[in-house]
Order: sequence, then structure tokens, then C-alpha cells
Amino acid sequence: MKLSIALNQDNLGKLPARVKVPSYNRDEVKTSIVHIGVGNFHRSHEAFYTNELMERHGILDCGICGVGLLDYDRRIYNILKDQDGLYTLVVKELDGSKSARVIGSIVEFMFAPENPIAVIEKMASPDIKIISLTITEGGYNLNEATGEFDFSNPVIIQDMKNPLSPKTVFGYLAQALKLRMNRGVGGCTIQSCDNIQGNGHVAKKALINYVRHAEPALEAWIEENVSFPNAMVDRITPVTLTDDIENLQQEFLVEDQWPVVCEPFIQWVIEDDFAAGRPAWEKVGVQFVNDVLPYENMKLRLLNAGHSVLGMLGALHGYKTIDEAASDPDFSNFLKDFMDKEVSPTLGDLGGINLDDYKKSLVARFQNVHIKDMIARICLESSAKIPIFLLPTVKSQLKQEGNISRAAFIVAAWCKYNDGIDENGNTYPIEDAMSNELIRAAALSHQLPIRFLEIKSIFGDLVNNEAFVQAFLRSLSLLRSHKVKECVKQINEGTFK
Repeated sequence: MKLSIALNQDNLGKLPARVKVPSYNRDEVKTSIVHIGVGNFHRSHEAFYTNELMERHGILDCGICGVGLLDYDRRIYNILKDQDGLYTLVVKELDGSKSARVIGSIVEFMFAPENPIAVIEKMASPDIKIISLTITEGGYNLNEATGEFDFSNPVIIQDMKNPLSPKTVFGYLAQALKLRMNRGVGGCTIQSCDNIQGNGHVAKKALINYVRHAEPALEAWIEENVSFPNAMVDRITPVTLTDDIENLQQEFLVEDQWPVVCEPFIQWVIEDDFAAGRPAWEKVGVQFVNDVLPYENMKLRLLNAGHSVLGMLGALHGYKTIDEAASDPDFSNFLKDFMDKEVSPTLGDLGGINLDDYKKSLVARFQNVHIKDMIARICLESSAKIPIFLLPTVKSQLKQEGNISRAAFIVAAWCKYNDGIDENGNTYPIEDAMSNELIRAAALSHQLPIRFLEIKSIFGDLVNNEAFVQAFLRSLSLLRSHKVKECVKQINEGTFK
């Protein structure tokens, strides 16, 4: 039996030939990107594209310095430090075949709690042209109902009182940009890579709100010198499982403490608005456009909402992975009808995009049995996801008096999900920043169903819309008295009124 090889720079030449490794000299890579939030998605997406640019075109001035802001990030920091920034990306095809490649574009990593000043200085360096973010939907600190920055957040209060030892991304950005302004080194681009409608606008709004209170003299400089392009990002990237680590070791003889597994599909559409230049990512498939909105709407309302649809239905039924739910004929038919009858009418003109082909590809991607995206992952932090992925479809359809029955059913399913028990009697945790409020509202909804819709920070004034309220109440009543698959069958067959 062959022994596996620990992944690090010295061992690259010892890995099996079927594992693709960087052929470029990593010592010659110049860092021009700081990325905050080095999770699996960043490593399957931006870091992958950047590695491809280095590998295929020899462009080495776009190295990435990863930054971990949270105590949780200590593990990935220690692992990547031990592996010289290297990790393995395993792509799982629909036919079950796999490919493995070592990604080398992350050439530096900093753990902010250890040395906040060093991180601020790095972001303020004139070499840094882009500061990119994957801080999750909830990381922008905006109230979902009002859209305003939440100054009551204790860590925001802490950052404003202690500007040189920040805890949040806004505290770090404010101090780094202040240094850039004072030193005359020029602006940079803040590039959000999160699944948020108008993610560039959201990032700018959050930062400007923070700066207006914390460093008011900085606001005008940011307006003139910093750009915030919107972008649409897409690649299904599940949590890394112990099996993934073991399989990589057995099949490819690579000993990687935290590899990344993903699907073959990848897409990145960005508004071409970069204050200090950018890598030539278009050479490796990134699309640069004037307006990313049509792509955002399509992806958020179809793929991300589709994930939530399958997540809620699958969780109630007792499925564990998205492919199980997507391969269930009742659930997949429900999803297809949701996309066709409720989402598609809201998307408007998509130019040359073939929407039918895109929707078919989504179902196939969801059904990839080799990805094993956990339903628990899809359902966590739903209070940040539902308002972004699902409710814009509801509001658009209500405006044009369109169909909202399936979307209302999913909201009702989410209410039932917050009971914390599936139809087989198995319990699961409600992992959400708003878990206390969600659990309480779901409990109260057994006596007064409308209580769930009264969570204003999530639903806003939807509770005042008679059409939506009635659709929700009918759906919740059905879900409280029938199995979820029975409910879905009724909806699919048109017998549920």
C-alpha cells in the first residue's frame, strides 16, 4: 500500500502525476488581493480563478493574502500555514468521476486577532488593489426590515470605541482606508463575493454608514477613491466531510487537512468597475459586464431560493442531503413549478440567456449524488437567506398579481421547520442568529398561525398583504395536518386550494 504525502510546498513534486500542481513559481507571486473570509467557497471560486490565471497565463501579480477575522478562523489559518497556503480542490462530476488539483494562489495568510495592526497595514499597502469579501449574508450588519446599519451590535460599538483593535470587517476597512488616505497611496476596490442582491451596493452602504459615525472625515475620500462592483458568484461547494479527507488520501495519496470539494459548474459575473486595476480574470472565464442585475436575479431567485426550497422540504421529510431531496420526484416537480410559475415571470429580459436551459441545469446540479451538500448547511441562518432569495419573488409576484402559492408554502414549511423536529421524530438544532425569535414565533403559531409572519425584521409588511397571508395560513394548516410529501403532491396535482 502506497503511503500518502503531506501537502506542502516541498512535497509538491512528490504527489502522483494525476494530481495537478502549480507549475508557476510561487516565490515570484506578488500579492495584490486581500481576501477576508477564507472559507470553502472562496477556495473553490475566487482563489481557483486566480490560480488558473497564474497557471495558464503566467500572470503572477494577483496573489491572495487570506485574512481570518473570527476566532473560528484559527483552524483554517493554522492548517493553511502548515500547508504553505496550499490546499486540494476536488471536483466531483455528475458521472461520479473526480479530479484533484492543488491550488497555490493563496500565498499569505493572517489571523487578525493575533495582530490587528499588521492586518490593517497589509490592507493599507499600496500593493493591495482589491479587498474581497465572503462574510456571509448576515455579515453586512444591516437590519433586514429597514435595510439600515445596526449600530446596536455590541461588536460594532466595541470597534467604534477601540478603532485600532477592531473585531469587524468594517472596523478593519475603516482603519485601512484611513491610512491609505493619509498616506496618499490611492484607493482600492472592495469586492463582495457574497450571495446578496447588489452585493457591491450593500457593502458600500454598510461601510459608509459605519464610517459616517466612526471616521466621518473618511466618507468623501471613499466616495471618490474606492469602488464597490456588484458581482454574481456561483459554484455549489459543500462543507468538507471526514470522508472527503479520507477519500483524497486513499484515491489520490494526498494528505490534506482541509481540502475543498465542489461541482464542476462555476460562474462569476462582475461589473467592470475597479478603482486600482484588476487581474485579467476574463482570460479564465470570468464575465465582466456593465450591469450584473439580470444575472443576480436569475441566480439568487432560482439557484439560491431553489436550495432553500429543497432544504425546507427535505428537512421536514427527514432527508439529509440536497441530492436526496432533488431526486425525489414530488419535490423536484414542486421546485420546477416554483421556478417556472413564480420565479421566471419576475426575471424580465435576460438578453441572450436561455432560461429553460439554466433551470434544467440547476435541477441536474442539485441532483449530483457525489456532492452531498448537507440540508443542515442550506437551512442554517435562513433568517438572512429567505429575505434575499425568496421574498423578492413574492413581492414582485404580488405587485403583478401573480402566483405566490408555492413561495407561501415554503415560508409555512420554514415555520414548521422551526419546531425543530422532522416527521420521523428526529430533532435538529435551529442554527440561526435569530433562533430564539424564530422558535418562539413557530411555537406561538400553533395557536395563532399569523404570529410567524409578524417577525417584522424578516417579513416587513407582508403580514398586511391579504393574498399572501391567506396562502400562508392555508399552507401552514395543511402542513400541520399532513406529511410534507402529501402536501406537495396536492400542490403538484392542483388539488390543494
